[in-house]
Amino acid sequence: MNNANITAKKRQFLPEDFTITNWGAIQPYFEELQNRELVSKESLNKWLADLSELESVIGEDACWRQIRMTCDTTSPELEQAFEYFVMEIEPKIKPYAFEINKKLLDCPFNKNLDAAQFFTYLRSVENSVALFREANIPLQSEISLLAQQYGVISGKMSVTVNDKEYTLQQAAKMLHDSDRLLRKNVFEKVAERRLEDKDMLNEMFDKLLALRHQIALNAGFENYRDYKFRELGRFDYTPEDCFEFHAAVREYILPLQKMLLEYRRKTLGLAELKPYDVDAEPIGRQPLQPFHTGEELLQKSITVFNQLRPFFGACLTKMKEMGRMDLESRKGKAPGGYNCPLPESGVPFIFMNAAGTTNDLITMMHEGGHAVHSFLSHDLPLSAMKEYPMEIAELASMSMELFTLEHWNVFFENADECKRAQLEELERVIDVLPWIATIDKFQHWLYTHPGHTIAERETEWLAILKEFSTDNVNWNDFPEYRKNFWQKQLHLFEVPFYYIEYGIAQLGAIAMWRQYKQNKEQALDNYMTALCLGYTKTLKELYATAGIKFDFSPAYIKELSSFVHDEMNSMGL
Repeated sequence: MNNANITAKKRQFLPEDFTITNWGAIQPYFEELQNRELVSKESLNKWLADLSELESVIGEDACWRQIRMTCDTTSPELEQAFEYFVMEIEPKIKPYAFEINKKLLDCPFNKNLDAAQFFTYLRSVENSVALFREANIPLQSEISLLAQQYGVISGKMSVTVNDKEYTLQQAAKMLHDSDRLLRKNVFEKVAERRLEDKDMLNEMFDKLLALRHQIALNAGFENYRDYKFRELGRFDYTPEDCFEFHAAVREYILPLQKMLLEYRRKTLGLAELKPYDVDAEPIGRQPLQPFHTGEELLQKSITVFNQLRPFFGACLTKMKEMGRMDLESRKGKAPGGYNCPLPESGVPFIFMNAAGTTNDLITMMHEGGHAVHSFLSHDLPLSAMKEYPMEIAELASMSMELFTLEHWNVFFENADECKRAQLEELERVIDVLPWIATIDKFQHWLYTHPGHTIAERETEWLAILKEFSTDNVNWNDFPEYRKNFWQKQLHLFEVPFYYIEYGIAQLGAIAMWRQYKQNKEQALDNYMTALCLGYTKTLKELYATAGIKFDFSPAYIKELSSFVHDEMNSMGL
């Protein structure tokens, strides 16, 4: 498979020139689906196809509104277009979606659908019907508007260093510099800038917590944690499994992280590490610069993907041809990075804030993995089958990071620099797991302690942070910033409980990489076969198709951490 030529399916239900202007334009199509008689398996299949088409058209429109707004948070028109969808269209869709889902479940012909392909879809529909409460619709709209303000606030953040203004993403690049005074200055400026908005973010977060708790109560749950586990369709694991993950990270991953930090301290020749030292290069060694512009990043990424498999490179090339990327950091752009699937056209959009660092290279490999997943699952018959859970979505992206490692010489002609970059990626694999455990455990506490005060939240945050931190880094000069450090994690504001997925998928990606080291072509075949399935199989079945286990038990974490340790040793760490 070398061809990534996706064509949008010809519309059969909506006019080809139909665009979403207001609710009145869409409503007749929902009413037709709601009222149509289903008299046979064939009529059910046609009804499902028409429903899928409508969902795809609406989904793509919603995605473009979000993409445009995050690319330019300074535009009132783009913000209003997003808000109009959230407040005037989405809330009116939900009652119809509920009735349509009930119609599907009540239809006797659903028993004639292919169980192998439709089991997870019907399970998700049943789950949606069970959770639906009309009283939650306005609350969910309010949450959507409130959460997107995090990006607006963050997009305005900048610092001035040596009389030049930088976004926080651009400034972070200087934390790799060998000049310790520069690093300290930049770190302090970033900390001070973030703290300027801490009260505003705390106030926003309190509102989000209260709204989310009310949604849980309305749906008959004791707390939002239990509600969200159900809403996210976490059928394959429980909160107790998450606690096991936390404990295993503490036992097996923290010692590796401590070893890496001690190695960095010795390399830098410092008596102790401060938070502005953890990414630094030693004196006389320049930070790695894998690329200078967004265009260079894209071209080199296409080359890397082509070397891995021509199909992967073809996906990025198709996205470039269609203008489906916004890669460089600039003021007024929302923070972070994402791949946004566009369900009707099938060609996704990559958004990121590149500033020329190795982390940006890793982000591009990561989002490129998501993009490949979008391409591979596009031909599934129903839009809902492409709405795969994050545990498999992040496996696609994190595995791609590790698969591409051996081709990073495209970015680094110097062999020593290439090895440095590869080690940075393995360090990141280790570093991210304690942070995932920190954020996940914090969320369990946040939502099982409704009504807590800001002071109580800060106290609990510091306790959890200490639990998953080594003692190598001295934060004593930044107590206030440390106390509010959680505010930099956008997931807490925008997508609650979406974080443990990174940990589960990171373990899966390590297992995929181990499989790749043993048999490259077989591993890539398994990877592509699993991603083609979208969400037509359970998580455990998808992981098994990829040739690995869906497992994050202490024994498995110990086994995989030993593999990474051995790989780092073989690279000279």
